[in-house]
Amino acid sequence: MNGKIAIIGGGNLGQAIASGLLSDGHKPENLTITRHHTHLLSSFESQGVGITADNKKAVTSADIIIIAVKPYKMESVLKDIASEITNNHLVISVVSDFKIEAILSQLTNKPAVFRAMPNTAASVNESMTCIASSNASEKDTKSVVEIFDALGKTISIDEQLMDAATVLGACGIAFVLRFIRGMIQGGIEIGFDAKTATAIATQTVRGASELLIEHKNHPEAEIDKVTTPKGCTIAGLNEMEHCGFSSALIKGIKTSYNNIEA
Repeated sequence: MNGKIAIIGGGNLGQAIASGLLSDGHKPENLTITRHHTHLLSSFESQGVGITADNKKAVTSADIIIIAVKPYKMESVLKDIASEITNNHLVISVVSDFKIEAILSQLTNKPAVFRAMPNTAASVNESMTCIASSNASEKDTKSVVEIFDALGKTISIDEQLMDAATVLGACGIAFVLRFIRGMIQGGIEIGFDAKTATAIATQTVRGASELLIEHKNHPEAEIDKVTTPKGCTIAGLNEMEHCGFSSALIKGIKTSYNNIEA
């Protein structure tokens, strides 16, 4: 992909995006990451990535700016870099609960602004990234999609759904990992060592996802293929539902969403 990219905020998500870009072939010399404690980015520096604590410096040397800071830091970061952002920049925010209108209100110039919500699977090029924009050109949109397609899959949504995308796609990573942890613990309880249980559980989850992606089926259609009358699968599924498995998951998703909305 063309253009120099500055990632403002080298925390977990910022690093995941950087790792994904590098593994997809983005030149390290065209990438800069900022963080107050730059020593925490030494692994990127050793690869040739530009590392600095100076956000303004990073912005002036970049064509595309990806802001990946904590929500409570967003306003102060925007005020700090606003004077350096020109109409020629492409600004992408991966900060939750901070609207495009609010970003533009902090800037002197009015560049193309996007919101994107990837997840930490970006580091292994398997993110699900939702993007939204306001009055962006087709060229700008193509550039943003190209960046996040390098990190996995991309889907365009209305900005009003960005909070929902944050919960389902970004928080969803934690939900799925907790499910996998439960599978591993159950596997250990029925006789496997932790390493073997982990291998079986993770590949099973990967396989289940691929079934839905490739077959484009509803989950229940695939479930029906492995449930037989009086079988062990349906017995286990019914016990999970009796204990509130689906209900707990749905309630967790809604609670996370309501926490953003609060």
